Amino acid sequence: MADPSSYRPKPGEIPDSPGVYRFRDEHRRVIYVGKAKSLRQRLANYFQDLANLHPRTRTMVTTAASVEWTVVSTEVEALQLEYSWIKEYDPRFNVKYRDDKSYPYLAVTMNEEFPRVQVMRGHKKKGVRYFGPYGHAWAIRDTVDLLLRVFPVRTCSAGVFKNAARTGRPCLLGYIGKCSAPCVGRISAEDHRELAEEFCDFMAGRTGTYLRRLERQMTEAAEEMEYERAARLRDDIGALKKAMEKNAVVLADATDADLIAVAEDELEAALQIFHVRGGRVRGQRGWVTDKVEEVTTAALVEHALQQLYGEERGDAVPKEVLVPALPEPVEPVQEWLTGRRGSHVSLRIPQRGDKKALMETVQRNAQQALALHKTKRASDLTTRSRALEEIADALDLDSAPLRIECYDISHLQGDDVVASMVVFEDGLQRKSEYRRFQIKGFEGQDDVRSMHEVITRRFRRYLADKEKTGEWVDEDGENGLKDEDGRPKKFAYPPQLVVVDGGQPQVAAARRALDELGIDDIAVCGLAKRLEEVWLPQDDDPVILPRTSEGLYLLQRVRDEAHRFAITYQRAKRAKRFRASPLDEVPGLGDTRKQALIKHFGSVKKLRSATIDQIQEVPGIGRKTAETIAAAFARAAPAAPAVNTATGEIIDDEEPDTTAGSSGEPVTAGAPDERRGQER
Repeated sequence: MADPSSYRPKPGEIPDSPGVYRFRDEHRRVIYVGKAKSLRQRLANYFQDLANLHPRTRTMVTTAASVEWTVVSTEVEALQLEYSWIKEYDPRFNVKYRDDKSYPYLAVTMNEEFPRVQVMRGHKKKGVRYFGPYGHAWAIRDTVDLLLRVFPVRTCSAGVFKNAARTGRPCLLGYIGKCSAPCVGRISAEDHRELAEEFCDFMAGRTGTYLRRLERQMTEAAEEMEYERAARLRDDIGALKKAMEKNAVVLADATDADLIAVAEDELEAALQIFHVRGGRVRGQRGWVTDKVEEVTTAALVEHALQQLYGEERGDAVPKEVLVPALPEPVEPVQEWLTGRRGSHVSLRIPQRGDKKALMETVQRNAQQALALHKTKRASDLTTRSRALEEIADALDLDSAPLRIECYDISHLQGDDVVASMVVFEDGLQRKSEYRRFQIKGFEGQDDVRSMHEVITRRFRRYLADKEKTGEWVDEDGENGLKDEDGRPKKFAYPPQLVVVDGGQPQVAAARRALDELGIDDIAVCGLAKRLEEVWLPQDDDPVILPRTSEGLYLLQRVRDEAHRFAITYQRAKRAKRFRASPLDEVPGLGDTRKQALIKHFGSVKKLRSATIDQIQEVPGIGRKTAETIAAAFARAAPAAPAVNTATGEIIDDEEPDTTAGSSGEPVTAGAPDERRGQER
């Protein structure tokens, strides 16, 4: 591991101008390429205290052994040079999108004497017109088969073409009218090229001209009583319309645009692109990347634009590119795209209308692509085994943790405090053993205390069940303890690893709870969300797993599932508290102001007895709203049940089960992480 101060440039050496910089390792290999509006300010960020750097950036600067830079005139030149160097050096710490497959294109080889229509993959060649990409090659062949009766362009390989020219006999397509047979001279090279150009125009979206011309010819043929020719033209029109139906109109005014959407988490990002030409979706493609470096959504978009249009020119770059976030600054990127196209390119975020609606569709595709990628990655047995082994090595465990339990605390400004317990066995979810807890011993934003209580309650039950039998195999030789109804006991199995959502304080609380119960054979760790650091009890420094580590990926999935399960329960509990309340009858009074009223007065009972002037003292409550609230309570019958003075929640006569919820509770899609706000 290198010390960045050993290769840090001297003060004044770095110019204060646009440029591109390269970090090299001890073997002179380029490991990172970046651009900057001001090289001096940008590089200074890398040579600060390592403790202030993001772990991924810290790994990069300690792997590097030198840095060099090249000054350019403008930010556009910096963008172009950065792309060239990334393509040349393939640096390991740069964002690299990878296709989940090689997407096929419909290609017309206009660089040949007799252009050919075919399916092409891989790098694009000069002089070839491309349409797509398509999701499947069969989709291209279906489209071509429909269009060949109208545009009988050559589709055969070079070998078949030469053999037909040598023998003087065309292939089968020439006999059935789906090829104009230039190989045997039925059509001249000039006429065949014109036919290929018409095919390209139709695929590019200029369809109305050909349909109107064919309809006019069909009408003329019918008037001249050439019914066979009219019928053939009718079938041609039907074939063209059927080919057009495969791409429904999504944007009006024959818009040419590319829509880019990003779905991401802390470790990976999935990117989806819809290519719209002539108002129709002509192609779709997707990329997935590991976040080797710390990168924002805007930076992901910028890297995607570089990879997508870096080698494209002309019509391949559309007039409009719609993105979820604009690069900073946006002007150089837009100017670079304009230069690639040769005319103005608009780079913007859609705000309303059909384009925003279509962007939402692209975003859903990106989210599904990321979820599918994660599912495939998690379902692979070899990958799961490697993940468990990496966790065991990183945490210095005696064996792989086949059963992992993760705990998370959720609350809203200290109210409705709940906790979740999720279980992963052999790297897979065991939803039937998920549990959730209500924290009622105290109120407030004290995650450490809450974590201590939850761990204590869970493992106290574990010890109680164990003490009843003294063993973990029943008389029938089946693993696990059973209740009287034959169902597995709720806390029958101990985990090999307990994971808590949080840093050093939460880990210490969990370890302390286990020590107080005399349990010393269960490992504990915590995963801090912001920097993805793994904390161990009594360690001052966290364990940093590589960003590409399968072990870190598994821990992240466990932690995120625990958070999703906890916050879902917390929201349901909060909604139940406000259900059937007189406050629900007040128009325009949302959850935020309801919560403010309860917190201000301490209970529903005190709020009911408050005057209009007292209600008006609550922030956000005006005179008219206060009168409406008082009137709503006056209409409602007085409530008899006891009320929690801290939260206003009605207390039942019977204490709720600490493991509320059935073992087979369905799990919904994960909700957005709202812990950056007030909800946790």
